[in-house]
Amino acid sequence: MPLSSLSSVSVFVITLLLMQRVSESATCNDCFTRSRAAHYPNSEEQGTDHGACGYGTFGATINGGDVATASELYRDGLGCGACYQIRCVDSELCSEEGAMVVITDQGSGPGDFIMTRRAYARLAQTADAAASLLALGVIDIEYKRVACSYPYKNITIKIDEASDAPHYLAFVIRFQQGKNDITAVQLCETKNFVCKLLDRSYGTVWTTASPPRGPLSLRMLLTNEDGDEQWIVPINDIPRDWKAGDIYDTGVQVN
Repeated sequence: MPLSSLSSVSVFVITLLLMQRVSESATCNDCFTRSRAAHYPNSEEQGTDHGACGYGTFGATINGGDVATASELYRDGLGCGACYQIRCVDSELCSEEGAMVVITDQGSGPGDFIMTRRAYARLAQTADAAASLLALGVIDIEYKRVACSYPYKNITIKIDEASDAPHYLAFVIRFQQGKNDITAVQLCETKNFVCKLLDRSYGTVWTTASPPRGPLSLRMLLTNEDGDEQWIVPINDIPRDWKAGDIYDTGVQVN
């Protein structure tokens, strides 16, 4: 039928439908994805203090211990520190809000997530329902990525114990906020601004041999789900006399 023969009401309805489809497509990043989740043993209150993200003991306590390992969502370490809202789908046992977890390790299971027992139990409506979910071991879920939020916390870096000043520098980025991935990291000399691109050793561990000298300015490339990129330059520098095991506050938060 030619468009000229349609009534103004029909055209209006078609326009609304097209706008709805565009809107749905634009917000697909906010949609839930169906999958399965399990829980791992010996994790009543905390996560593991080792793993493929390189967080160490920090990975066991972040987000109150509500953490999880990921399989495909690990993304060769790019997924470390990402936050996900998880809901189970059993209407009799599961709560509507579910639980928010942080990815701190890589692990393969029957689905996308292996959660701590603490986080897994939070999917339930009641303590009795939590016991029933734990007894099942593996459950159907739906999940979506959400912004990480750490009130009163700036992004920090911890110098890895394997670092050896001034020959080798490795560090882990902590308290990664928002929904962005950290896809590149540079270190720059503060005097002449000569920069060096770091290597992602594994997880969220960034390394370089022969690091720049003097106080160092950190630059992080943030990439969102649409592929948009933005370089962030923290307020605080890494001091000239950095040492293995030290923790430095970057002075920035990223929402």
